[in-house]
Amino acid sequence: MTVTMADINNGYEQKFQTDRHHKEIDLINRDPKLVNEDVVKVDFEDVIAEPDGTHSLDRVWKASYTSFTVSKYWCYRILSAILGIPMALLWGFLFACLSFCHIWAVVPCIKSCMIESQCFSRIYSLAIHIFCDPLFEALGKIFSSVRVVLQKDV
Repeated sequence: MTVTMADINNGYEQKFQTDRHHKEIDLINRDPKLVNEDVVKVDFEDVIAEPDGTHSLDRVWKASYTSFTVSKYWCYRILSAILGIPMALLWGFLFACLSFCHIWAVVPCIKSCMIESQCFSRIYSLAIHIFCDPLFEALGKIFSSVRVVLQKDV
């Protein structure tokens, strides 16, 4: 059995292609780029607060804190368990469509417009130099001999 360089490279390319789609996920720090740093960090103290002089019973306050925290925790867990994967599929599809449109439609269209506009800008520049330059040079020569004298009448 002879192993060629092509066989080694083919195995490396296949490994590289599968590894590109299977990224290690950090299960501790789930927002490494701080996308939701200021947006959805909502704790009990951020939503419910009792000013001095208006306090509920201590047991009611503790029960409110516990019910808010536990219900928020489990509601998020249940919603993410039920809707997390479908929403991930939806957003993945949406961003794939956006990328596709950008790569295959927007950039080529902009590039085409840039090429066409360069052609028109050269024609426009040439027309300005042919027609306007002589006109303004003539006007400059006509008005170059004009002298303005300001006098103050007392």
